[in-house]
This record gives sequence, C-alpha cells and structure tokens, in this order.
Amino acid sequence: MKINDHLKCIHFPCVDVRHECYLIPDIEVNPQQISIVLISEAAPPDPADYYYAPGDPLFARTTVQAFQDTGAEVTSIQDIRAMGVYLTTAVKCGKTGYGIKSGTIAECSHILEAELALFPNVQVYLLMGDVAIKGLNYIAKRQGKSRVIPAGSTYKIRDAVYHYHQARAFPSYLQAGPSFFIEKSKREMIAEDIAAALELVR
Repeated sequence: MKINDHLKCIHFPCVDVRHECYLIPDIEVNPQQISIVLISEAAPPDPADYYYAPGDPLFARTTVQAFQDTGAEVTSIQDIRAMGVYLTTAVKCGKTGYGIKSGTIAECSHILEAELALFPNVQVYLLMGDVAIKGLNYIAKRQGKSRVIPAGSTYKIRDAVYHYHQARAFPSYLQAGPSFFIEKSKREMIAEDIAAALELVR
C-alpha cells in the first residue's frame, strides 16, 4: 500500500503553515506489519530533511540516533522501518514560526486520523512532542472519547500508562530536527520512551 494514495489535503485552509512544504509519506507499506507508529511535529522546512528523503535527511539522522540511544542496532530509517515502525508527522505542512496554532493541529488531525486507521495492528503510539499529543487528543475527542494524554508538562505525566483504543500511547519529546541535540535530559527521556515501546512489541 502506498500511503499518499490514501491521504490528501484538498483545501489547505491553515494560514500559519508553509503549504509548499506539504508532505505525506510517499512510501510502500504493508500495514499489517506496523506495530509502532511514531508521530512527530510537522513537515520540515526543506523536504530533503524528511524521514523518507534520499541521502542523509536531518529527520532520519536524529531519529536513528534516538533509536541508537536505546541500544537498538540501527543505522538508517530503513532499519527502523524493518522493526515495524512507521514514522509520520501530526501536521503535514511546514511551520512558519516556533509554534503551531491549535486550529491547525485540529484541522490536520483529520488527515492523521485517516492515516492511523490504515494500520490495524498497532500496539504503540509514540507521541513525540506537544503537537503530536494534541493531534491524537483531537482525534479521540471527535470519536467521543476522553483525551488520550492529560494536560500537564510531559515530564510530569510521562510515567503514567495511557491508551488509544487498544494500543499504548507514550507522551514524549520531539526527536526530529536540530532541537534533538540541545537538551540532554529530553534526549534521555526520548530514549527511555522508545526503549519502552520496543519492549512492548518484542
């Protein structure tokens, strides 16, 4: 199954994102084999930095490092995919500034909802940052459920157990992009969360 054959934004209503950076994964996936979905923030300003771009994209480089920090023997996004991990963003366009408006996250969560529905065997959702957390909470609200992740600082709530449908949901920090290298404490927590996710699907 090719992911971007099943998902699209038609009207591009959001005003605080860069539409020219719009990206939906252009990859072939066997949805039955996906056990972990990792959701980060937004598409990169440069499409060459996206997870599945050729060469040495930034998102791939920092994500591989995050998995290596757990002790996983991976050297590429292909290695991570081979573990049953699917990587995507909550917002499919690039940011114009530091943050993303709640209305934009809510709008794009419709695409994310359709994307997550493609994978029937997911056991873990890794929510890498506040935008991913908000996106999943918007989806749950539309489905008549309570929010998946409660309000509060991630470091205060991350040790509790949360579920979306039958899968575990881990609130974590953003691993895609240059911010990954800035705060050592967040990098350590990212590694802990990824390690816990990998342990659940072994």
